[in-house]
Amino acid sequence: MQTTETLSEAEEIIQNSMDYTLFSWSKQKGINPIAVKYAEGVYLYDYEGQRYIDFSSGLINVNIGHGNQRVTQAVVEQMQQVSYVTPGCVTKARGDLGKKLAEITPGNLTKTLFTVCGATAIENAIKLARMYTSRHKIIARYRAFHGSSYGAMTAGGDPRKLAADSQQAPNIVHVEDPYCYRCPWGKEISSCNRECVSHIERVIEFEGPENVAAILMEGESGSSGCIKYPPDYLQKIRALCDKHGILLIADEVMSGFGRTGRWFGVDVHGVVPDMIATAKGITAGYLPLGALIVTDTIADYYNDRPLMLGLTYSAHPVTCAAGVEVLKIYEDENLIENAAAMGAYIEQQVEEMKLIHPSIGDFRNTGLLGCIELVKNRNTKEPMAPFNAKPDEMAIMNKVAAKIKELGMYAFVRWNYVFIAPPLSITRAQVDEGLAIISKALSIADEYVY
Repeated sequence: MQTTETLSEAEEIIQNSMDYTLFSWSKQKGINPIAVKYAEGVYLYDYEGQRYIDFSSGLINVNIGHGNQRVTQAVVEQMQQVSYVTPGCVTKARGDLGKKLAEITPGNLTKTLFTVCGATAIENAIKLARMYTSRHKIIARYRAFHGSSYGAMTAGGDPRKLAADSQQAPNIVHVEDPYCYRCPWGKEISSCNRECVSHIERVIEFEGPENVAAILMEGESGSSGCIKYPPDYLQKIRALCDKHGILLIADEVMSGFGRTGRWFGVDVHGVVPDMIATAKGITAGYLPLGALIVTDTIADYYNDRPLMLGLTYSAHPVTCAAGVEVLKIYEDENLIENAAAMGAYIEQQVEEMKLIHPSIGDFRNTGLLGCIELVKNRNTKEPMAPFNAKPDEMAIMNKVAAKIKELGMYAFVRWNYVFIAPPLSITRAQVDEGLAIISKALSIADEYVY
């Protein structure tokens, strides 16, 4: 190993991180992380001055773009007053953020329990659903990801949980996804009878509706491949919940706060859930914060009953102050409207890319939450890499990902998916810059099309 005297600043930073820290979802040797010195807007900059366009908004959370000093100032001002109070005390930031969330959420979702992150929002949603209904089963989708704590991990069907599979939380029941591009029932969306919904109804019958506390659905699908719901899917799920007295929990951790071109993914579908579990965009990733937003009906139930939920850092004043300012930025800079407009533009441009790149099998997008699915053959839909691909099955996609990075882009590439989810502040010129990089990288995948 080189001594620190012979290392450049960037090399020393990377070496220290490799020697003394662990990396999520990754083998620990052979990785080559970017040493980020600073970030601004839609760009990351390393210590050598290399610029990377961030086409995945970090982990699809830096919605307002990087380096907005309005958030810095709001955080500093809060810390100059008070940095921490117990959840039994209140601050102006806590009340202001809760009030604003009540204004922007649909229907009668008016009360918020602040958590630390998305996983803790989901955990508390599951606990609250069980306590409120006195039922115990939760229905969730196989391909969804809801967080990496045990309860949230079990609720998701993402294969990242399989390594810890023996310790799953009990009473989670999984159902198939409405994956129209690869319909589990071999149907076409134009002529199907929504078997994806009747399937869930049968599962409810099998499990006993009197035992089902909640159905957990993403507001809009994210890391599982941006699987788009049929137009009436969530509405039919809402109707199933109403029929059987089941709560509907919307996971808006990734799809919330303008990402879909609306405040929340459920707004796209005209559905009001009983709870929204969210995080990421609430502070645009500037500080960790999650939120569980519930209806006044649920909240009122606990007016004279103890609410047995709590976290040391619930309603942390500094993170709440960041949230208040971030929500102002969404409105002041018209970021939600821009997300809708840039999303429509991206959809047009990817349609043109399909004419050039036979490896593009499908593109699914809502606002600025999109995913290109790469295939070896459009007729057979053979994926460029299979679901839960093993390392040796990722050879092609690894080449695509390496080319994307080489050309100056930070992007989320998973299995045969290339995600397009830039900050909501992106301009048309920056979209063109990013899509040009992806287009060059897709030329590699095109070589494997038959």
